[in-house]
Amino acid sequence: MMKILDQIEEASPAISYAGLIERIEILRSTLRWSSRLERADIDKLLRQATSLRDEVMQLSHKERFVQAAVAAEPQAPADQSRGARRKALLERSFIFEGTFGDNPRLLESLEIAEKAAPTDLPVLIDGESGTGKELMAKVIHANGSRSDKPFISVNCGAIPDNLLESELFGHRKGAFTGASNDRKGKFESAHTGTIFLDEIGELPLAGQVKLLRVLEAHEIQRVGSDETIAVDTRIVAATNRNLRQLSEEGKFREDLFYRLSVIHVTLPPLRERRDEIPLLISWFGDEAAGTLKRRPVRLTPRLRDFLLNYAYPGNIRELRNVMYRVSCLAGDMADVDHLPLDIRPAAPGSAAAASGASATGQEPISVANLMSLSDAKRAASDDAEKAFLERGLREVSGTVAELARRIDMNRSHLQMLLKKHGLHSKDFRNRNAPASASRNGADEREQDEEDSET
Repeated sequence: MMKILDQIEEASPAISYAGLIERIEILRSTLRWSSRLERADIDKLLRQATSLRDEVMQLSHKERFVQAAVAAEPQAPADQSRGARRKALLERSFIFEGTFGDNPRLLESLEIAEKAAPTDLPVLIDGESGTGKELMAKVIHANGSRSDKPFISVNCGAIPDNLLESELFGHRKGAFTGASNDRKGKFESAHTGTIFLDEIGELPLAGQVKLLRVLEAHEIQRVGSDETIAVDTRIVAATNRNLRQLSEEGKFREDLFYRLSVIHVTLPPLRERRDEIPLLISWFGDEAAGTLKRRPVRLTPRLRDFLLNYAYPGNIRELRNVMYRVSCLAGDMADVDHLPLDIRPAAPGSAAAASGASATGQEPISVANLMSLSDAKRAASDDAEKAFLERGLREVSGTVAELARRIDMNRSHLQMLLKKHGLHSKDFRNRNAPASASRNGADEREQDEEDSET
């Protein structure tokens, strides 16, 4: 998803760019004599050109990232220590291209990974789908002693059971039908480097036994061969499932769990790292523009407000896909109409927005039972979100400002959600006549303003 950055050099962008321009001019001068060059010299020049291109891209991304990070630096005194932790990470070599905020859980995970990277200890990375587990694995590899060695990624959930052993450990010619020649497995290919076992929780029990043997003996056997092959491979595994719970249920070997989780890193979901969303929107907007070879798309205030407040059940991967979609479908300006239909907010007065209460039969969720609307989003679907808002409006007699205060939400965002579900505060105010009669004139004026907005 994103590449690894080297340590930021203590040099101004002007000096760095001047140095790059000088090297480009040297390359151009050399290429004038290309007809007299040997193939080895041409290959060397091509490698230098590729290196220059990467450096230019890195400088551009570094500048954008540093500017965005400085602009988003929290000002509240309570956040200064977290800002200092992030700044310290940025000043060290443990940096990945992209963005991250100062969420305490994320900073803790980054600091654990930073300490684990130089070692050869196994690392287990867990977190919801799309939170960047493979990126974290690449960061750990790139900051370790094996950074110049292979990084081999394996999706354990995508390999059929009957081919698992062959994929991981290789096979000899004739070992089974279709084995027309000898083949190296993933562990052999990752020798002296790192093997990333993604979706390790999907590995069948038979495969878990064989993997445990590799961890203990540091050797493998190809299918159809009695010869043992020593492998020196660092293992980084990832899962979006609770392996401890799976081991208690007998679906994952407990001894393998403890072997893999010597270093345990947890990546929090994007909804708990909202300070990163503006940075990621900018980052993926630039990335999409580069891929599509066009200028970065601009976002309407309505779309930007939606993107800043959306729950992102697919996490960073979903945000990236959304930015690529709107960048592709829109011209210079993107709006909510360019969003996927399944997440697009319903227009006021539409059939979806005007539909009545949910037909699921679920009991509405009480404001008293939830700390915030994000809890409701995590707990259920859009139906539960609508039920949460309906119940909340009943409890506050349709007073939007009071509901926003109770659930600790920006009032304009709450009004947007009410429009999305076709909810009108006046409908709930009229259901509670005594409360309406007891309001003073100022309250009535405020309520009339809310009614006109919702």
